[in-house]
Amino acid sequence: MLDTAGGSSPASRPETGREPPHGALTQAVDFTRSRTTAFLSKPYWERPDSTWVLRRWPDLTACLVAVFFFWLSLTPSLVPRPWYFQGAIGGITAAIGYGLGALLSWLYRLVAPWRPGPRVRARCWLAFYVTAPPAVIFLLSRSADMQRELRRLQDLEPTLTWHSVMIALISLGVCGGLLLAARTVRLFTRLITVQLNRFVPWPVAVALSLMITSMVVVYGTRDVVFERGILTAAEHWAAAKDRSTDPGVLRPYSPLLSGSPDSLIPWEELGNKGRTFTGAAISADDISAFTGTEAESPVRAYVGRDSYTDYAEGAALAVKELERTGAFDREVLAIAATTGTGWVNATTVEALEYMHHGDTAVVAMQYSYLPSWASFLVDRDEAGDATRELVDAVHRRWEQEPEGSRPILVVFGESMGVAAMEAAFDGVQDLLARTDGALLIGAPYFSPIHSAITENRDPGSPVWRPVYDGGRHVRFAQFPDRDLWAFDRPWEHPRVVYLQNASDPVVWWEPDLLFQRPEWLSRPLGPDVTGAVDWFPFVTFWQTTVDMAVSYGAPAPHGHRYGSNPVNAWEAITEPAEWTEEDTQRLRLLLELRHPPRSGWAGKPE
Repeated sequence: MLDTAGGSSPASRPETGREPPHGALTQAVDFTRSRTTAFLSKPYWERPDSTWVLRRWPDLTACLVAVFFFWLSLTPSLVPRPWYFQGAIGGITAAIGYGLGALLSWLYRLVAPWRPGPRVRARCWLAFYVTAPPAVIFLLSRSADMQRELRRLQDLEPTLTWHSVMIALISLGVCGGLLLAARTVRLFTRLITVQLNRFVPWPVAVALSLMITSMVVVYGTRDVVFERGILTAAEHWAAAKDRSTDPGVLRPYSPLLSGSPDSLIPWEELGNKGRTFTGAAISADDISAFTGTEAESPVRAYVGRDSYTDYAEGAALAVKELERTGAFDREVLAIAATTGTGWVNATTVEALEYMHHGDTAVVAMQYSYLPSWASFLVDRDEAGDATRELVDAVHRRWEQEPEGSRPILVVFGESMGVAAMEAAFDGVQDLLARTDGALLIGAPYFSPIHSAITENRDPGSPVWRPVYDGGRHVRFAQFPDRDLWAFDRPWEHPRVVYLQNASDPVVWWEPDLLFQRPEWLSRPLGPDVTGAVDWFPFVTFWQTTVDMAVSYGAPAPHGHRYGSNPVNAWEAITEPAEWTEEDTQRLRLLLELRHPPRSGWAGKPE
C-alpha cells in the first residue's frame, strides 16, 4: 500500500540491520545520566571491607581543615613572599591541617555512636566540591592584595605577579606528597603489626610496631636524610667553597693585612671569606679620596680555621698578628664576630675605616666554614666559644697598653655573629665594662644579652623597639638618624647600638612560634609590619621560617637588610672628630654604591 507521497509505508520498508542514527547518542546520554546519578548519590569512594588498610578517598573533615589551614598560610607575615615559596608553605600547612582534621574524625568515631547517612554524606561532599574552588580563588585574590600592601610598607614596587594557579598546584603537590608519605608509614606500621601478631597478642603487636616505626622514621629523617644527606652535602659544598677565592679578590701585599707575605697567617689558610676580607681591603688612597685629608691604610687581621687546632691557639695567633701590624697603636681597635662561613660585613668594617681616616684595626677569627643555618644546627656553641677566646685574648693584650694611649676598643657582629659576640660576655654590664662600645645587627632569638635586655625593657616600650634603662647606654634603631636620638636623657658612654628591623624574621624566629603568640604581634606593630598579620598555631612558625629564606628580598631597612645604617651607628658609638651629618650622608651613599644588595629573593651573605 502506497502513502500519499507515493512511497512505501513504514511497515513495508526493508530492514537494513542498523539502528536509527540517534541510537548511539541515546546510549551515551543514558550512560552519562546513570553515571551522574551514581556520582550525585555517592560522590566518594569507600573501601569494600576492613581488610583495606588505607582509605582511597580523603576524609571530608580533614579536607575542610586542610583548606582552612591553606587559607591561613596565605595571610601575610613579616616580608613579602614569592609565589613558589608561598606554594610550598601552603602545601605544608594544608598537610598539617589535614592531619589535625583526620585526628578529629578518628576521635569522633571513637566516642560518638552517630554516623551521617549516605544522603547527608553525599550532600556534604557535593557542597565541598562546589564551594571549595571559588573559595580558594577568592582567598588567593585577597592574599595578593595583602602582599601588595606589605610591599608598599617595605618600599617595594607595588606590582606583584602572584601566580595563583601555580600556588594552588604547588600546594596541592606538596600536600599530596606529604600525605602519601604519611600513609606509607601507616601501611608499614600495619604490616609490621600483622606480622608481630603471629607471635604476640594484638595490643603488644600494636605497641611494638609503633615503637619500631617511630625509630625508623626518626632515624631515617634525622640521621640518614638530614645528617648524612643534607648536612653532609652542605659540608662538602662549604668545604669546597672555603678553598676557593671569589672573583676579583687578589692576595694583598701590604704588611698591614693578613695573608700578605709578611703575615703570620698564610693566604691559603684564610678561607674564602678571610681572603675576601683582607684581599678587598680599602687603602689610604681610597679613604683620602673620600675625606680629602691624609689617611692611613687600615689594619685587617684574620685567622682562618686551618691556621689553628683549638680556639685558644687561634686567639693567641690573632693577638700576635695584631702586634705585628701595630694594631694596638691605632685609634680604634674592633673585634668582629663572624657568621658560620667566616663572613664579615664589608659595609660595617669600611664605615669604621672611612670615619676614622684609616687609623683602625679590625680582627676576626673563623670558627667554621659551614653556612649559618648549618652552623646553627651543629656547632652553635662553637661560635660562642671561639669568639670568647678571641675577645678575652685581645682584651688582655689591650689592657697591657698604657691607660691613656689605648685604642678605642669596640666589638661588633651581625646575625649569628651577634649571638657569638654576646656569648663572650657575662651580660650587658660585662659588655659595658670591658669595651668602649658595641654594634650588634639583626640579633637572632638565642642571643643571650639581647634576650635579657628585651625581657627587662622599660614598661610601655614595644619588643621591636625596646627601651632599656631609659636608653642610658643601650639603644635600638631601625631608622638610626631618628631612633637613636629619640630620648630625653643624655646618651652615656660606652654606647651599645642594636640595629633591629621590626620586619626581620631572623630576629623573631623561634620554635615557640609553633604554639605561642609572640610579643612582636602585639599592638602597636612595627612601622613596616602590616596590620593584616596575625598569629596562628603551626602556620606562623612555617611562615616565619620561609620568611628567613626570603628576608633579603626587601630593601634596607626592612627584612634582614641593614644597608648603610652601620654608618650612623658607628658615628654614635665612636664619635669621630670633626665629623658632620653631611659626612654621614656622603659615606652612606658611597657604601651603598660600593656594596649594592644582591639581587634575587634568596641572595644573601653567608
